[in-house]
Amino acid sequence: MGARHLSSRLPDFPWDRLAPYQEKARAHPGGAVDLSVGTPVDPVPEQIQQALCAAADAPGYPRTYGTPELRDAVVGWLRRRLGVTCVEPAAVLPIIGSKELVAWLPTQLGLGPGDLVAFPEIAYPTYDVGARLAGATGVPTDDPTTLDPARLRLIWLNSPSNPTGRVLPVQEQRRIVAWARRHGVLVASDECYVELGWEAAPVSVLHDAVSDGSPAGLLAVHSLSKRSNLAGYRAGFVAGDPAVVRELLEVRKHAGHMVPTPVQAALTAALGDDAHVEAQRERYRRRRETLRAALLAAGFRIDHSEAGLYLWATRGEPCWDTVGWFAERGILVAPGEFYGATAREHVRVALTATDERIAAAAARLR
Repeated sequence: MGARHLSSRLPDFPWDRLAPYQEKARAHPGGAVDLSVGTPVDPVPEQIQQALCAAADAPGYPRTYGTPELRDAVVGWLRRRLGVTCVEPAAVLPIIGSKELVAWLPTQLGLGPGDLVAFPEIAYPTYDVGARLAGATGVPTDDPTTLDPARLRLIWLNSPSNPTGRVLPVQEQRRIVAWARRHGVLVASDECYVELGWEAAPVSVLHDAVSDGSPAGLLAVHSLSKRSNLAGYRAGFVAGDPAVVRELLEVRKHAGHMVPTPVQAALTAALGDDAHVEAQRERYRRRRETLRAALLAAGFRIDHSEAGLYLWATRGEPCWDTVGWFAERGILVAPGEFYGATAREHVRVALTATDERIAAAAARLR
């Protein structure tokens, strides 16, 4: 009998379906404006580059656990920026970008056939991919407390949401966390856009207002890809329940999931400096205002989008028709269908393009 192919467990990679629209957008006389994937385009801050270079002579293996300086920097950042006081340095792990952790968390926790992984109805597709890789079953739902707690092993929260930009209210987070704790279900919160609140202030699942001052049964996942332009560094961290972090550490040591030493140094420097984050936030604020006004003028409705790096737009038609309409104007956006069956009339418009390209997109929309 032949080996079972991994692809039989996975959906088609969604971004491959954008290829013909990319070709159409590139044919525009003014060139393409790519607002689809959300790849950062602004420079890596100089002090972070310097920290990376200063640590470049790193012939030994990196620490899976992270350097003491990095773990201290994470705890300081959580306290200073998010008001989180319940996390100790021992309950922090560096990760190879947040997508790696999202994709492999169910497997590293030992989930398998018969286990359920819950994630929002409209969501980043890697939550489902992670469940599939483990052989578990992914369940899209905005209320995981309706599921069978005997089978439910992991609940993903995502606030601010990718793609919708919705911020989960504190009381809703508290309700889900309290239910999960009663039933022994782990809650993992993807908080990669937490510093990019525009019309609402996102709150970490580890904040006292949600956690009651205890990290028990909770993980928070963070990335520096967007807030520090470090997508190319693959730099992030997970923090929370010390027992769960210890379990993940053991698995990751065996699997060789290590963040390179120079990247750990860069991550430490990035978490210790707030000025570059505020400067980047201001860039995104300006771009958001420009695109939002242009989309509204073009007849689109913007739903949610109160935080994060995207505008969740619709004009009440199938999303692929909207993608085609944008491509004719040399603009590439992401179809809502990528994020869930209930999102087939929306598109996700990223703020991650240069000021010049954002201005070009706005002019074409108008």
